[in-house]
Amino acid sequence: MKIAFYGSSLVSSYWNGAATYYRGILGDLARRGWDITFYEPDAFDRQQHRDIDAPDWCRSVVYPATDAGLQSVLAEAPAADVVVKANGVGVYDRELLEGVVAGARPGALKLFWDVDAAATLDEMRGDATHPVLAALPDLDLVLTYGGGPPVIDAYEQFGAAACIPVYNALDPATHHPVPSDPRFACDLAFLGNRLPDREARVEEFFLRPAASLPDRAFLIGGNGWETKAMPANVRHRGHVYTVEHNAFNASPLAVLNVARDSMANVGFSPATRVFEAAGAAACLITDAWEGIEQFLTPNTEVLVARDGQDVAEHLAALTPERAKAIGAAALARVSREHTYRLRGAQVDALLRDRMAQRAEAA
Repeated sequence: MKIAFYGSSLVSSYWNGAATYYRGILGDLARRGWDITFYEPDAFDRQQHRDIDAPDWCRSVVYPATDAGLQSVLAEAPAADVVVKANGVGVYDRELLEGVVAGARPGALKLFWDVDAAATLDEMRGDATHPVLAALPDLDLVLTYGGGPPVIDAYEQFGAAACIPVYNALDPATHHPVPSDPRFACDLAFLGNRLPDREARVEEFFLRPAASLPDRAFLIGGNGWETKAMPANVRHRGHVYTVEHNAFNASPLAVLNVARDSMANVGFSPATRVFEAAGAAACLITDAWEGIEQFLTPNTEVLVARDGQDVAEHLAALTPERAKAIGAAALARVSREHTYRLRGAQVDALLRDRMAQRAEAA
């Protein structure tokens, strides 16, 4: 059973927060017998900032970000039993989706995998010619990175045959507790790229507490922050490679999660960082969003902040002992309920069920 997956990047997390999500779910599917090819463009310097070599559990195809490169990978779509177009590739997104829908062989399952569903839905509401809107009648299934009932309802109202969230999770082989690393030692750390729909929330939930607690040490990692004015007690680390994430999460007293605007508004959208931090037994402080209790219990497995003042108060009251207890409880919860083994089982069952229905109907 073959899957052709057209996404942003499997081998690089550079300007590509979905990388570990793809690795976790597709890696588990491969272990369940799926023959996977992942197609990614050579774009945005991702190949110059690889986190991993091409994995041995799938075929990795890096194609030139040109018209010819696009056509070369779309030509392989008819060989697959399941074709998947993920959003946010960054180049040729419209052409890839249209090509996957048109090029899949009769009987193949056609999926759109939305790793930024709230933003995609906002775009669809404002653009009657949006490529996803045009493709929905021909798609068998929409899978999303998160979003819960609001995203499911919205996609189905737009005409999706079915919309099913497949949430982020933990790969315990990749993200786990490690000893503290002095490079990342601080009171509060935040990891995330500088994006227009996140920056104001980072100012509120990270930079405002830093300014109000000048005697505490803060660390920010991610791309784009080097030109941002920050309080003197904030260090900027730049891009943090996946191999460094465990130390980044395990070394501070606490780590911060800040959702993008659209995900915070919709809720039910825990970022990859939530599970990576919990996997490293970090004490996580997250901005408030609906549905957090589905993943971690406030006050015992995570600290929830409504604004920057809440973050500052959490941090001022946090002792190393309580931080350790919260991190340990979070690790136990995600290890039990939120692993990529469980997410892979969910997707495997979905695909096999849809394929069996298709075969029976034929």
